[in-house]
Amino acid sequence: MTDLLVDRILKDILVALNLPAALANRVTFGGDDRLPSCFPVSDLAAASIGAACAAVATLAAAGGRVANVSVDYRLASLWFGWSIRPEGWAMPSPWDSIAGDYLACDGWIKLHTNAPHHRAAALSALACEPTRDAVAAAVAARHADAIEAAVVAAGGCAARLMSRAEWAAHPQGQAVASEPIILWDDAASGERRGWQPLPDRPLAGIRVLDLTRVLAGPVATRFLAGFGAEVLRIDPPDWDEPGVIPEVSLGKRCARLDLRQPADRDRFSRLLAGADILVHGYRADALDRLGLGAAARQAIRPGLIDVSLNAYGHGGPWANRRGFDSLVQFSSGIAAEGMMWRSANAPVSLPVQALDHATGYLIAAAAIRGVIARLSGEGLTCARLSLARTARLLSDHRTHPDDGPFVQAQESDYANAIEPTDWGPARRLRPPAAINGIPMQWDRPAARLGSCAASWD
Repeated sequence: MTDLLVDRILKDILVALNLPAALANRVTFGGDDRLPSCFPVSDLAAASIGAACAAVATLAAAGGRVANVSVDYRLASLWFGWSIRPEGWAMPSPWDSIAGDYLACDGWIKLHTNAPHHRAAALSALACEPTRDAVAAAVAARHADAIEAAVVAAGGCAARLMSRAEWAAHPQGQAVASEPIILWDDAASGERRGWQPLPDRPLAGIRVLDLTRVLAGPVATRFLAGFGAEVLRIDPPDWDEPGVIPEVSLGKRCARLDLRQPADRDRFSRLLAGADILVHGYRADALDRLGLGAAARQAIRPGLIDVSLNAYGHGGPWANRRGFDSLVQFSSGIAAEGMMWRSANAPVSLPVQALDHATGYLIAAAAIRGVIARLSGEGLTCARLSLARTARLLSDHRTHPDDGPFVQAQESDYANAIEPTDWGPARRLRPPAAINGIPMQWDRPAARLGSCAASWD
């Protein structure tokens, strides 16, 4: 039953990519380790990684190599957690001290406060001291709906716990249900530049401009770098993600620009003019306000492969709402369903940030699909994805729960090579999938934000 399930998820993704569903016949799955959940998290992991690799194999076929894909369930599940193991140093905690689940007077709410400005917004809305006890007391005295509205209005990130039925009846849940897994915008023609994929490094020579933050977008561009793409990540001067950057900056160069400043915006435009792919995770109106909306981006780089991500979908009242994987799990009924499954007295989220990781691989697959379209003369399509729509993909395929022990990485799961990251030596998990004759490997170790110049040279 499980193998049939992963095949169904894979075929759904391939259809969303406008690739033949029969391509699933060239993807095989091995291993039997599953992450414990009432949702098929490991099947989603294997299927999303398999789909991204199938897109790579399809692109490689244009370069003369016909390849099959094999995905390891165990390694796919592990890559949905942490792929890096520091040697002699430690990763900072990815979570702020007051982030987490709180019981309001009428239900549960999650506060996401990892970014300093999101933390400040939550504390302002709650009018309390910055301690977990003070936040708990402030939340307990109010209704979850009111807290969510106040935090969001202050520019923060929060989500009250909804059941799947509540989400299905909610205007945003209905908007998400009406969207495809990948929303393709109208095709745009552009210069093909004479590029052709190398048989063993299909994305070599492809330039990817990365405007994404934790976690789905960085997972996508990390995957693209693994097959030869030149990835340049751009962050604002004051942004940092110390708990995740060693995990997701593998294979990339990282630079800083302040797009609010005309000189830096001009430099960004020059970078964009030399890019093949743009991956961005800003809210839908953010780039518009900077004069870098979709039409402007295509004018700067005709034929740009433009792939965007947001949290809650691209229509409905929450299309511009800030959000993260853990919040979408709360809103969409996933955490409530886990709570019922475990007969628990508190929300039970997925064992990993599965919405982020799966969406990341779907973003990567969509970007590669754009490259395939450009090569085949289809014109170029721009793709939009959301964490909430990936949540629906997961919940639509719910089956018998997997209730084994949590999958823990063992020594044999790691590659032998030492990665000389900017923080110190580390080991990486072995790749979660193999494409015969096309290695998944990274040319650069993980690097700090702002460690390189904002240049393609």
